[in-house]
Amino acid sequence: MRRFSFTACFIYNIRVTRWALGGAMSDVTALFWDVGGVILSNGWDRGARAAAAKKFGIDWEEFQDRHELASPAFETGRITLDTYLQRTVFYRKRSFTREEFTNFIFAQSEEFPESRAVLADVAATGKYLQATINNEPLELNERRIHQFNLRREFKAFFSSCYLGVRKPEEGIYKLALEVTQRNPDECLFIDDRELNLECARQMHMRTIHFQDAAQLRRDLAASGVSISES
Repeated sequence: MRRFSFTACFIYNIRVTRWALGGAMSDVTALFWDVGGVILSNGWDRGARAAAAKKFGIDWEEFQDRHELASPAFETGRITLDTYLQRTVFYRKRSFTREEFTNFIFAQSEEFPESRAVLADVAATGKYLQATINNEPLELNERRIHQFNLRREFKAFFSSCYLGVRKPEEGIYKLALEVTQRNPDECLFIDDRELNLECARQMHMRTIHFQDAAQLRRDLAASGVSISES
């Protein structure tokens, strides 16, 4: 896991202090987006796991217990998808293959067209750095980036599998701010989970609680973000 240097933390704290003392907020220059639950469906959430348990005849309680133990390492890139499957499903002989189960996992991802359109309309203005702050295992994250061409709008992916830290830990927000060299008050973070927003606000980032595309478009406009009409 990445360790923050004293210098980096010191510089970051000075920026936060200057923001707190400065009064007026800066214009938004960077937008950070959650992916699962905002732009795409959740990749491998409880509902998808329950569907897998039903389809493949897996004991749900046992599978869920094993998932909870393996998930932190899986989402932070410390174990591979193959190791995750070994720990959660294929620790004993099954009537189905790893390939069949893996294909089921990948098939759960869907795009939310209306919120993706909002993302595209913001990108079309060319005014903002856009990046993700998302929790996702490596293989699933890279599959979704490629399948849905997320590089079209996003210039950087602050994903838990790359950084070794996941939301709502403050380290993932600090990394996004340090790497992009942005002050917290010029950054807007969009997520569908309130806990993740609380932690971002503690870092002095602006936030939007995503509920649907129409609400997102209104809240972006209210935050002073320019949106091109598609």
